[in-house]
Amino acid sequence: MNAPIEPHRFTLEPFEARRFANLCGQFDEHLRLIEQRLEIEIRNRGNQFELLGEPQQTLSAEQLLRRLYRETDASDLSPDMVHLFLQETAMTEQNLPSAEPSIALRTRKGMIRPRGTNQQRYVKAILEHDINFGIGPAGTGKTYLAVACAVDALEREQIRRILLVRPAVEAGEKLGFLPGDLSQKIDPYLRPLYDALYEMLGFEQVAKLIEKQVIEVAPLAYMRGRTLNNSFIILDESQNTTLEQMKMFLTRIGFGSTAVITGDITQVDLPRGTKSGLTHVIDVLRDVPGISFTHFKPKDVVRHPLVQRIVEAYERFEAGQAPHDAKAHRHD
Repeated sequence: MNAPIEPHRFTLEPFEARRFANLCGQFDEHLRLIEQRLEIEIRNRGNQFELLGEPQQTLSAEQLLRRLYRETDASDLSPDMVHLFLQETAMTEQNLPSAEPSIALRTRKGMIRPRGTNQQRYVKAILEHDINFGIGPAGTGKTYLAVACAVDALEREQIRRILLVRPAVEAGEKLGFLPGDLSQKIDPYLRPLYDALYEMLGFEQVAKLIEKQVIEVAPLAYMRGRTLNNSFIILDESQNTTLEQMKMFLTRIGFGSTAVITGDITQVDLPRGTKSGLTHVIDVLRDVPGISFTHFKPKDVVRHPLVQRIVEAYERFEAGQAPHDAKAHRHD
């Protein structure tokens, strides 16, 4: 018989009841999440821990718990944050380069730190290039981090305004069926951008900045004929631009401006036969100096763990269906 695995023991210092409760979460939900993801058992009496499981996993869990405990000194942990730290742990175990803790973005509601190698690379590229592309599946932080970079630049007075832009193409629905004027019709498609702004600046401050036109929200069609100086421009859902729209947008960018173009080339909602401007621009601008491309993969998903599995399942299914689909299209 195999000898039982010796428990891995350690103590978290200094012990502070408030921070410790923050670490564990409501009904110990943070500890349960770590147990589930690392396939270990966590026992504790106060700040004295005993971990049962494979040695590599229990060591990872100790390092993670120590990092999370340090984090409780400055912020309130949530299951989402614990999940993000778990993502980093998984990447480290795959021998990926560790994230650079030096990169942090300042917002009115606190500091935002990119998680994982690709998010770090993405933010670093945005800080160093005038035109940046963030390409990959939902949940990888492309839009959220772009908004964080924009807010950080505004707080530092490096830019005068933020423009949030989206092509008015819908997933299976028509804008004409929505109530209200054009701005009210376009709002649901810009909701992720608004939500990020509210989280970073607060509802009242965002409303005030929109009223002063420091923050401008507009459909892509409104960009034609404009030159945008000293601005931070985010084009979200750019896979739904046509070739002409993408070229038009990129040629609007003026001096002192930064542009971030985000999109997922697997989620194109353009009419059949219309080529995506994002798919096209990847080939056109691939080797142009001063332009950065960051490609996110399913492993970079930082939402609920199921989102990552769903993205991967769709990728596998579509890869298996590709030859059949190609044959079907020839008969259309």
